Amino acid sequence: MNIQEKLTTIQLDLKAPKSKRNNFGNYNYRSCEDILEAVKPLLAANMCSLTLCIGDRVYVKATATLTDHAEGATISTHAFAREAETKKGMDESQITGTASSYARKYALNGLFAIDDTKDADTDEYQGREAPRQTAKQEPKQTAKPFK
Repeated sequence: MNIQEKLTTIQLDLKAPKSKRNNFGNYNYRSCEDILEAVKPLLAANMCSLTLCIGDRVYVKATATLTDHAEGATISTHAFAREAETKKGMDESQITGTASSYARKYALNGLFAIDDTKDADTDEYQGREAPRQTAKQEPKQTAKPFK
């Protein structure tokens, strides 16, 4: 099997349940650690390894790379997360850690084709929420045909 075939096998077999709960936002989610725990046995079974690399501050870039030990071939995917300048109650290393965790999780989601449109940070989830009206909105004007 080549690396693309191995990646397909891993993607098909990978089950990474959402084991964490955000009570404030009222949703379940999976962490980077959840994904890593689920993928490790599949990596071993397919003689592959996974590396995660984190980039620099401001935008954290995470790279997930699958390596086929038999061929020496690799497949990589990237994800980015914006690092906040400050966050109440967090020091600089904690701010970087949260952005890093977010970026790594989405790099893994990309590499292993983990798709769940029920995540709280997806457009679908946001669309289910009732829009909050902060100021009185003017009625929408419809354009009349140009004569």
